[in-house]
Amino acid sequence: MARIRPAAVAGAFYPDDPAVLAAEVRQCLDAAAPVPQDERAPKALIAPHAGYVYSGPVAASAYARVASLKGRISRVVLAGPAHRVYVRGAAVPRAAAFATPLGKIELDEEVLERLRALPFVETSDEAHALEHSLEVHLPFLQAVLGGFRLVPVVVGDASPDEMATLLDAAWGGEETLVVVSSDLSHYLPYPTAREKDRETARAIVSLAPRIEPDEACGAAPVNGLLEVARRRGMQAQLLDLRSSGDTAGGRGQVVGYGAFAFREREASHA
Repeated sequence: MARIRPAAVAGAFYPDDPAVLAAEVRQCLDAAAPVPQDERAPKALIAPHAGYVYSGPVAASAYARVASLKGRISRVVLAGPAHRVYVRGAAVPRAAAFATPLGKIELDEEVLERLRALPFVETSDEAHALEHSLEVHLPFLQAVLGGFRLVPVVVGDASPDEMATLLDAAWGGEETLVVVSSDLSHYLPYPTAREKDRETARAIVSLAPRIEPDEACGAAPVNGLLEVARRRGMQAQLLDLRSSGDTAGGRGQVVGYGAFAFREREASHA
């Protein structure tokens, strides 16, 4: 029987009851700002990965942007930072599927094999077993896209060029969505975090791949996406910028969250 990576943080970062989880995700999506009818759907997103009570509304701001792609997206490349296990470059799993309370998501073995051929990519179920930075996105993706194959990548200290190479290898065409998982500043007073996150957001929107780890915990995959976006002449849009002081919790020490969309030029072809 194919090996399935079970949900590790259901019941902690998000509800473990399928009905409750589906309702919470839908509530977050319904509360997101309406998407303009003439707005092109993005090729890539940056979205946060904290508990839903904290970052769910900000993540929903990103995922509402791709709801129109249901039935058209068949692959999601999801890259997020390693929190539990040291990873030198990047790590993909051996597992054949990931599970959430909303169901099973099969992995795209063809693309994963392509990534395993890169010299800085290791194969490690251990790196994925307890990692929340990818898992918390899956219920949102299931809600907005329905069925798709997943390419999960846990990122360590990979360079922007290495991550750009990895993302290019998995980029695909209109059938592929790229998602980078990252929170922003951590445990700063609310006013300080607000200004620091604004500066980080400006750098992201300007496609400057120089984000530091104290500015975004997913700095490595973020910088890789920015490098790819810069090379491809993409446009970045800030969708939402808040912190835990805006969503749930006090303002003495907050964690920042941002949502961003990246669009290719209309005439380009991946």
